[in-house]
Amino acid sequence: MVHGRAPGAAGLRLAWPATLAAKRGTALRAEHLRYAQRQTGTGALHCFVLDCSASMLAHGQLALAKGLLIALFDRARAERVEVALICFGGAGAELRFGPAVPRWWNERWLAPVGGGGGTPLEAGIARASLLLDAAARRDPARERHLWLFSDGRTTQWPARPRLADHITVVDCEAATVRLGRCHALARAWQGECVAADALLVPSLSSPSPD
Repeated sequence: MVHGRAPGAAGLRLAWPATLAAKRGTALRAEHLRYAQRQTGTGALHCFVLDCSASMLAHGQLALAKGLLIALFDRARAERVEVALICFGGAGAELRFGPAVPRWWNERWLAPVGGGGGTPLEAGIARASLLLDAAARRDPARERHLWLFSDGRTTQWPARPRLADHITVVDCEAATVRLGRCHALARAWQGECVAADALLVPSLSSPSPD
């Protein structure tokens, strides 16, 4: 159970200063996570970008990422927060959901999402950028979040999506020899990087009492 207040309707933003203070130099664990609630007049849009390449299958990273996404989609449904999901792998990227408030059958349609092939990160981020650009034109005041779930096993280095107000890179790398590209990408994008293990359910499944 996470100590601290879970995100509200504006949704799902990790508060890193408070989180780092809580862990006090130890390895980051789920109980260290703290959240910040940022209210806007029109709510927020969360665009999730999922790496479905072959390297995400090697150590079960894709299954872990999908489990986390199911928890995030279930929370978004309960809080009436709009989300979108873009999957990339093989030769390109596609929009699999949204932008919309998720439905109750999230696990049913997310579980069969498969993986394989190369890692066209540029295609995935380009598709996300188009979605965020369109959202900004419809409602410039709306806060826009980009979440990238990846192991970073790619040589591509796309530019930061210019209309993402906040970026979180969820590091799914699980190989013995780690490249650390997710952390490097998060720094280049002026975003945050968090290990996928730190977001394991039940950390995201229910707010904790204060």
